[in-house]
Amino acid sequence: MNVAFNSKLPPKQPSLRKRSRNSWSSCMSPARKKGSGKTAVQIPVMSSSPRQQYCSDDEDLFGDYDSFGNDSSFLAKLEDIEKNLEPSSSITNACGEHGDTSDRISPVQSNINVLHPCLENKTFASSAVLSGRKKVKTCHFNSTNDNKYASDTMDDLCHDMQASQKTLMKAQRPSTVRLRDEEQTGYENSTEEKVSSSVKHKVSNEKDVQMPNRRKSLKDKIKSTMAGNAIAQSPQVSKAKQQKEEAVTEEINVAIKTIETTSGVDLGPFFGLPSKIKELISQLKGIKELYEWQKTCLTLESVQQKRNLIYSLPTSGGKTLVAEILILRELLCWKKDALFILPYIAIVQEKVRGLSAFGLELDFLVEEYAGSKGRFPPIKRRQKNSLYIATIEKGHSLVNSLIETNRLGNVGLVVVDELHMLGEGSRGAILEMTLAKVLYASAPTQIIGMSATLNNIGDLQQFLKAENYTSDFRPVQLKEYVKLADSIYEVDCKEEDYFKLSRPLNFKYSSNLQKIDPDHLIALVTEVIPMNSCLVFCPTKKNCENVAEMICRYLKKDFVMHKKNEKTRLLDEIKSTGNGSICSTLKRIIPYGLAYHHSGLTNDERKLIEEAYASGVLCLLTCTSTLAAGVNLPARRVILRSPYVAKDFLKRSQYKQMIGRAGRAGIDTSGESILILQAKDKLLAKELVSRPLENCCSNLLSDNGKGLPSLVLSLIGLKITQTPREILEFVTCTLFSVQQKHISSEKSLSDIVNECLEFLTKKGLIKCSDVNQENEAVEVTQLGRATFKGSIDLTYCDILYKDLKAGLEGLVLQSVLHLIYLVTPYEIVSQCKPDWMIFFKQFNQLTSAEQKIVEIVGVPESYITKKASGQAIRTEVDGLIVNRLYLSLVLFALLKETNIWIVADKFNLDRGFVQNLLGSASAFCSCVLHFTEELEEFWAYRALFTEVTKRLTYCAKAELIPLMEVAGVLEARAKQLYNAGYKTLAHLANADPVVLVKTINNLSKRQSNQIVISAKMLLKEKAEALQEEVNELLTLPADLPSLDGLSTEASV
Repeated sequence: MNVAFNSKLPPKQPSLRKRSRNSWSSCMSPARKKGSGKTAVQIPVMSSSPRQQYCSDDEDLFGDYDSFGNDSSFLAKLEDIEKNLEPSSSITNACGEHGDTSDRISPVQSNINVLHPCLENKTFASSAVLSGRKKVKTCHFNSTNDNKYASDTMDDLCHDMQASQKTLMKAQRPSTVRLRDEEQTGYENSTEEKVSSSVKHKVSNEKDVQMPNRRKSLKDKIKSTMAGNAIAQSPQVSKAKQQKEEAVTEEINVAIKTIETTSGVDLGPFFGLPSKIKELISQLKGIKELYEWQKTCLTLESVQQKRNLIYSLPTSGGKTLVAEILILRELLCWKKDALFILPYIAIVQEKVRGLSAFGLELDFLVEEYAGSKGRFPPIKRRQKNSLYIATIEKGHSLVNSLIETNRLGNVGLVVVDELHMLGEGSRGAILEMTLAKVLYASAPTQIIGMSATLNNIGDLQQFLKAENYTSDFRPVQLKEYVKLADSIYEVDCKEEDYFKLSRPLNFKYSSNLQKIDPDHLIALVTEVIPMNSCLVFCPTKKNCENVAEMICRYLKKDFVMHKKNEKTRLLDEIKSTGNGSICSTLKRIIPYGLAYHHSGLTNDERKLIEEAYASGVLCLLTCTSTLAAGVNLPARRVILRSPYVAKDFLKRSQYKQMIGRAGRAGIDTSGESILILQAKDKLLAKELVSRPLENCCSNLLSDNGKGLPSLVLSLIGLKITQTPREILEFVTCTLFSVQQKHISSEKSLSDIVNECLEFLTKKGLIKCSDVNQENEAVEVTQLGRATFKGSIDLTYCDILYKDLKAGLEGLVLQSVLHLIYLVTPYEIVSQCKPDWMIFFKQFNQLTSAEQKIVEIVGVPESYITKKASGQAIRTEVDGLIVNRLYLSLVLFALLKETNIWIVADKFNLDRGFVQNLLGSASAFCSCVLHFTEELEEFWAYRALFTEVTKRLTYCAKAELIPLMEVAGVLEARAKQLYNAGYKTLAHLANADPVVLVKTINNLSKRQSNQIVISAKMLLKEKAEALQEEVNELLTLPADLPSLDGLSTEASV
């Protein structure tokens, strides 16, 4: 009611009695909120002052107005009307074709709206008003007598009204008549805005009342409603918080309705998500608007209908953002978990840091599955959904654990980045197994695959039962060039020769410089640096360092002055991570704005160099091809030092990934790549730039054909298949089956499956009396179960079992060396040959107990001595044992020193190799732990390997481990935080990012925010896990025996 209307009301008469709180409430009583017991109706209060949302119970909202709650004359007349209308019930039979009484509207209901202004459509709205939302047919009153009767009744009732109520009735009668007219035509398109949420509850109650056997008088209805209004409580809730939650919830509900009812174009606020998501993307990622292809992809019918999809675009086109939006929609709208599979640990950690902020804002959990991190099976969440971000190997183990616990259906979406990894050796085989199991065991789960380098998409579509979206969009134009002799040629496939002369090189080189730099690298890079960035891809790690030093040697001193302070700070940070040690090459080249990037760097160094390059402190990186497949580090110019990776000529997919780094969106208008060629490589280079991408082929039979047997073993162990016929049926759903004629045309699929079963039977991993019998039951042995649960390579599963069994007979626990030997990964042994003098020196530094361990594993002291002195050896020792023991000594020294630089120098190894060895050992130790959990005879190992896994994962002092659990916090940073007083996860989660920046040396604001956000997410995840355990303990068992059950058993 507005002020103008209230000013016209006649003066109110003072009441002779104060309204009693215990009496029946008037129609002006505040509405009872949802969940308060009885359904109430919310009526607007007539007042010229602004309406308050909440009112206390001590406040009299009605002043001197009387309630008609105790006025029997009014209620009696209503009851008389109801009785008089009962003979007219035949009118209601026309309401529905199927006689559904719950959807009919009686004349009483139709006339309620004109009986009293307080009982208009917001109070006793007909069920037809709401039925349009559910698409239920409404009744139509065509008799004019009904309207006349209602009008006469209204005039009769007006004698009992107060003057103000009469005036209100006159003012609202036109709207009441309009409402009645709308009821007569039916509310097929009614919306929620036409009725309040409280009316929904009232209508629901009215429908129940209208049932023939449960009919209540109208008087009882009104009394019940008024009584409910009178006792309504006002919840003490933050108004701002409630409005914020209601807004987000409402948008999510609208999005869910849109997704369910819309085919083709999504009408949601932001592609089926709340508009808050758009704000977060702008705030956290700096992306204000999506590209057109992204909008098109997100509104594809296949996406709306949750069908599988493969989309392929050039590098830097924005593929990942589309995947993240789809993940958020799955978590928020469909209320399902999501799995995001990425190729490398570093990318997993980067994505965990990036999406944790979204998780905190939108109330979902982000869980990391990389290296030794991750819980199998994951904690079952009742209240919140989880986003699992995993490497290929951890993603496979996660899917296995979910299948085993019948929870794979909780995962509504699986996203695979770099889908072309299906064609990458043993890792590709693992990815294929994962996707095949999801397709077979949980058909409703949507699979989204993306890649920049796919050729045979048809095969992948058939395998994944997916649709395809492809675009050649690039945010920045890419120009391809090759350098041959003293000229630059533009790559143009329209030309007969493919190369079109662009410009001759006229760099003025001295004869000495021409000998040192015959490829004119220095001139090519100085055309863009230091004001723009440049990447130089080199064929080997050593060549990266050499090229960086050569370029640095001939740069002008002006380069040193460019961002000098920032580069000095970077050197200090790198030195800090190495506990005072720093690579001499980095120390020389970083002042010039250069650095190298390859696997020889430690994790700390790599992270710092990448951040410095991204922020513009470094302007040039010399790198290997691994950078092209890793984190996104674009450049104004990309130079390929050679068309080779090691000794192998570049593949088309590798070439496309490397040159795809050229061009920085939002900074450059174009990017350019230059491939440096020698005359002998010209023909191969023409083929390289013109041929199509390589096909993505199944690798289930690669690596000595052990991929398919591993798949079959896990199928039997997980009870997905239990007979040879079922196994064959599953294998026909793999990419291998799609490509079988090209991969192994000489054998049928059935023969290949039978060979796998025979191999597994001989290994003692399964039991099958006759693999040629289609319906013969196949069972997994205890060793087989341990093998697939631990994700152990079939090549080494029996060796691992023998080593663990032998270890039990003489396990030495005076030192951790024996346990470290048992978890040193087999596959990395071939990458390192012992330096016998170092081996001998390290052996002599061991204690007597530790030297005994060396003897126990099978390497005599005499053997080491003779090898170190160069003497002839009569009896050779197994090379696998010797090399594995040598690497065990490296890991053992690392746990004692916790300084990679010192250990790498002690064993004359690259610090990057030592870092990789440590990461592989921690991951393998986690696998061995799961292996021993399935074999009762190895019960003693379980607690031991749990502790060893933790020590190998963090390789730091115990007090630093809680801080290092946070994504992005490595040992050097953990030491800084600990020394500054941030000693626990709770300290870090509640830290002020501004204070952190001022307290911790060389910590940027962005890094500080990421650390705090990641700590908050981890703390939240741990708290949720504990709460789930509490809920599980307090939940009443479903199979709890009862007296009824006992009596039933007794009667039987």
